[in-house]
Amino acid sequence: MAKQLVGQAKFQIPGGQATPAPPVGTALGRYGINLGQFVQAFNDKTREAQGMMIPVIVSVYSDRSFDFIMKSPPAAVLLKKTAGLAKGSGVPNKTKVGKVNRAQLEEIANTKMADLNARDLDHAVRMIEGTARSMGLVVEG
Repeated sequence: MAKQLVGQAKFQIPGGQATPAPPVGTALGRYGINLGQFVQAFNDKTREAQGMMIPVIVSVYSDRSFDFIMKSPPAAVLLKKTAGLAKGSGVPNKTKVGKVNRAQLEEIANTKMADLNARDLDHAVRMIEGTARSMGLVVEG
């Protein structure tokens, strides 16, 4: 008999820094899975992305086993890292806080391509470009 899906939880955790504290504990505790086992598995898989926010979807089954899917980091996080910013602009249409060029946008789009709803790289770059503008970044070239 196949495992029966009991529930799913979605949250974002810094890579390599998961702990049983919230958001992991609050999202997964109600399903009764071993939090230490999840934390260990997640930290091992995300050791190279130290500190980068990683979205994760955890599927919990009736026998209290689980598996998880990691997504690429949010576009805003990648843009802030590329531009060297702590945060985006509070008023992006008036206050510009940094600059990114087309090559940097293409690199971010390649990273996120699997998670974007875009038919080709050009459309993915345009999506990332929109996120950059809404953060107060100037897109060059």
